[in-house]
Amino acid sequence: MTLNNTAPGASRPNGFAALALSPATLSNLQQLGYADMTPIQAASLPIALAGQDLIAQAQTGSGKTAAFALALLAKLNPRWFAVQAMVLCPTRELADQVTVEIRRLARAEENIKVVTLCGGIALRGQRASLENGAHVVVGTPGRIMDHLERGYLTLEGLNTLVLDEADRMLDMGFFDDIAKVAKQCPANRQTLLFSATYPEGIEKLAKQFMRDPQRVEVAAPKSESLIEQRFYEVTRTTRLQTVGELLRHFRPVSTLAFCNTKQQCKELVTLLQADGFQALALYGELEQRERDQVLAQFANRSCSVLVATDVASRGLDINQLEAVINVDITPDPEVHVHRIGRTGRAGASGLALSLAAMNDMGAVGKIEQYQNQASVWHKLDELTPTGKGALLPPMVTLQILGGRKEKIRPGDVLGALTNDEGGPAYTREQIGKIQVTEFCTFVAVSRDVAKAACAKLNAGRVKGKSVRARILTVTDSV
Repeated sequence: MTLNNTAPGASRPNGFAALALSPATLSNLQQLGYADMTPIQAASLPIALAGQDLIAQAQTGSGKTAAFALALLAKLNPRWFAVQAMVLCPTRELADQVTVEIRRLARAEENIKVVTLCGGIALRGQRASLENGAHVVVGTPGRIMDHLERGYLTLEGLNTLVLDEADRMLDMGFFDDIAKVAKQCPANRQTLLFSATYPEGIEKLAKQFMRDPQRVEVAAPKSESLIEQRFYEVTRTTRLQTVGELLRHFRPVSTLAFCNTKQQCKELVTLLQADGFQALALYGELEQRERDQVLAQFANRSCSVLVATDVASRGLDINQLEAVINVDITPDPEVHVHRIGRTGRAGASGLALSLAAMNDMGAVGKIEQYQNQASVWHKLDELTPTGKGALLPPMVTLQILGGRKEKIRPGDVLGALTNDEGGPAYTREQIGKIQVTEFCTFVAVSRDVAKAACAKLNAGRVKGKSVRARILTVTDSV
């Protein structure tokens, strides 16, 4: 293994024009707003585009998806309908995000087919997608193995294998599945491995399945944190009720609350909903339909609180997240930093509120050592309700029956709501995030126009066809 270079986070990234990319790809990057490469892109893309195996170490949110996506797209033959590239991800959410990004970056090419293969969705539909022809597959190791064992997925034409967030896949016990998948790939393929950390398992993977990999490491940029961390001492019996007190005191619009177990997630959501909060849970074993509904409502700010476990939340990238609450202290200080790093992004300030009982103090000490700073403790009696009325999210989610299978695009939904047919035309400011999934579409609208907007969709047409729409509530996703 060769240590290629270490790119400091503070260095100015280079332009994409310096790379061996097609004019069409460079034009598409410009249209997407990709002006300069991030440090991890500048360090890894020249190596990846040269066809060498690569181990790239960088934090989440550093632009690594575009780094491997541009490399694998550069080697694709669009006219050959065989799986030529595969990306393994630890979670369904991350796989969905990677798929969306690859499709955006592939717009310059002719009809690149990207298929997502994850659990929670019937194998039959995924098999049909593969039979129709796919150039790239993105999925979780378990479901990829299912398709390989049943003969639905063949990898004879594969030239690029990507392991995304490899450290998390190892944490989740996927080493054997990764090994089985890698053994079924052609020996002369290129392997690109991306990881936030470098545990022993990465070295083991590299020795078994990579060919003289180059290694690049990008340090996280040094910047003054805008995250205010506060710790509160609680007991086992007061831990969950304190979450409601924090919400009523700080009144954040969007909060991500972390619990260490699925059962704790369920109990907290039940308590918060009974207390009038728009709260939803995200944990393993949810069906894909439920996960889609939960994530859509939280991402578009029509749910105030998302209660999640660490594994279920991996890969989430939520904009405008005002607060993170550590309902349970994690025993891993690196996970703590990853949790609180979800807030205070893009120059915004954020709150990180942690609840610790006496038996958590050892873990708190590890966090202090890891962050090289003392914890700031506040008293529970400082928490008093502020503001008036319930803490209601600003948006409401409408669900439309029909998605990618019906060729619906976000612009079709936007057009249906902003025209004069079937009811008043709504402004762009009254319409929030629009997310199109395989079989349904989610659109956020301002709370004050939700009922009228839903009626307008049911009375009008989307893409020239009548549709059925309904208002989603938190109870639909319980």
